[in-house]
Amino acid sequence: MMEKAIPAAEAKTNFGALLDKVQREPLTITKKGRPVAVLMSMDEFETHQRLKLEKLRREVQAGLADLEAGRVVSGAEAFEAMDRVLGD
Repeated sequence: MMEKAIPAAEAKTNFGALLDKVQREPLTITKKGRPVAVLMSMDEFETHQRLKLEKLRREVQAGLADLEAGRVVSGAEAFEAMDRVLGD
């Protein structure tokens, strides 16, 4: 979904009306033409937080499964692999 965007000055002037609008869809706030914040309903925020937590739990479970299966490397090996991937 592409959020609608408005300048921060307009958001400040029309904040009360924006609180009603964001119940239907998120709104991007811009400053000097650049996105700086998103205003969204509490329901949407709670859904977003729940999805982030679910993803974290899946990642932790996958890591624990790797550990239990012996799919592990040393810290040094992990950092070397990251350096290769990142080109550092």
